[in-house]
This record gives sequence, structure tokens and C-alpha cells, in this order.
Amino acid sequence: MNYHNAPEGASFGLLMIMVSAILWGTVGIFVQTIYTLSEGNSFSIGFLRLAISLPVLFFACARTLVGWQMLQIAKRDLALMLLTGAMTAFYQVCYFTSISYIGVAAATLITLCTAPVWVALLASLILHERFTLGILLAGLCAVGGTALLVNVQPGQITVRSQILGVCLALSSALAYASVTLCSRLLSRRYHPLQSLTVSFFAGAVFLLPIALITGLVLQYPFVGWIALLYLGIVTTAFAYVLYFSGIRHTPATVASIATLLEPLTSTILAWWLLGENLGTSGIIGGVLLLIAIGTLYWDLRWNQRHSRRN
Repeated sequence: MNYHNAPEGASFGLLMIMVSAILWGTVGIFVQTIYTLSEGNSFSIGFLRLAISLPVLFFACARTLVGWQMLQIAKRDLALMLLTGAMTAFYQVCYFTSISYIGVAAATLITLCTAPVWVALLASLILHERFTLGILLAGLCAVGGTALLVNVQPGQITVRSQILGVCLALSSALAYASVTLCSRLLSRRYHPLQSLTVSFFAGAVFLLPIALITGLVLQYPFVGWIALLYLGIVTTAFAYVLYFSGIRHTPATVASIATLLEPLTSTILAWWLLGENLGTSGIIGGVLLLIAIGTLYWDLRWNQRHSRRN
């Protein structure tokens, strides 16, 4: 099975990744709503987010793939899907835990800014992807923009907590980079629904024991369940289908930088819905992220034209 030669071009793949990043940027608002309305914890929300997405993915997979095609997976690729699921669970656990040590701002800054660096290094070593000047410029703008968007205020944090929190955030970034690279490899041979269904099932299985140990919360008010359904269906099932579909046509390094639209979306929503002030640095950071996305789009379009001429 080879799904790499789809009719969509690289620019359309980048667009799908950008939409998925915007959807992921809404996660914080809904998670904050759940925290406000219930005693839910990060591990319970992480598990339920994957578990709720599974029926949707199973149904979509059954409607899209013919017969038993969903189960036709090579052993090597099955291992990659299980690794993707494990890393998906792992990066959520590390990220949520790092927040408790160094706060949301610092954890977000370290995770999102270092993930593209990990991807670029691993992609050049494993996937032999070309590192262009456009990608380098976009990466610099993206990292700088994200740093300006996230106002890090560590407060009264001990050195030990800072070190542990930073290590957890770096681990989260490395795990996310692994998910990106595994997704890129699998996208060449399998439909994104097939990879997602197997990977998220594995991720939910890996997260369930942790959620049970830390206290699995299943009691939420009606609005809380609506928020959980949104997290599971829209920001997980739908957003990841877009992401896996887009990454079939987009280099892993470009995809990882494009997902930095997530903190931009989160910041705009926080300013609009929660009344948080962006400030001058935040506005400059948002502009830099938009420049980074524009540079990526231009770089992909230029490479497309250049390859056609050759």
C-alpha cells in the first residue's frame, strides 16, 4: 500500500498541517474549562481525549478502507505505530507534568521551541531530508516568535524543580519529534486513518494505567463532557487526520515548524476570551510566526516549481 502519491501538493499539505495546529491551539481553553468545572487531572483528560477519539477513528477507518485492509500491517510498521502511540502518550504525560514544576509558560516555551530542532536533526539523519535556507529562516523566526509570545515568569521555583521541569519539557519535545518522524515514515505506506487508529489505541492503552494510578476522574458536568467530546473528536481525531494527511506531502522539519501556529492561536484566544494582554513583545512574536509560516509556504512553492522545471 502506497499512499504517498496523492494528488494534493506540498502547499495543500502545509495548509492541512496549519489547520490542525490552529485546532490544537484551542485545547488549552477547553482544558482550563474542564479544570474549572471538575476535579479532572491531566492524566484523566489525556486518556479520555484519546479514548473518545477512537470510536470516531474506527468508524471512519471502516468506511474508508476496504474489508480487512485496516489489519494489513507489516510487523515493522506495526512496531512504528505502537511506538507512535507510546510517544503520543509519553509527550502528553511529560508536558502535563512539567507544567506542575515550571508552569504553563515555561513548559510550552521549551517544548514547542525545541521540538523543531529535534525534528530537523533527526530528519536529516534518519529521513535524509534536505535542510534549505528557507527552512532555516522560518525556524529562526518561529523560535524567536514563540519565545516572545510566551512570557516566562518562574516565580518562587526551586532549582531542583526547575531542572526537573526543564528535563520533562525537553523529553516531551523529543517524544513529539519522534511522533512526527514516525508519522512521516508511515504516511508513505498507509492511509492516515489506519496509522492513527492503531497508534491512538496503543496510546490509550499506555495511558490507562497511569490515569488509574493517579486517579481516573470520570465525573464531569454536562459542559465538561461537551468540552471532552470537543477535545476527543475535533482536536484529536479530526486534527490528527489532517496532520497525518498533510505530512504525506510535507517534510517533517517543515511540519514541525508549521505547528508553531498552535501557541499563536492559544495566545490570541487567551487575549480574546480571557482578557490576557499580548503586549508589544506578544504582537511582535505573532508577526514573526506569521512570517515563518509564509516563508515555509514560499519555500515549498519555489521547490515545487523548481522540481517541475527539472
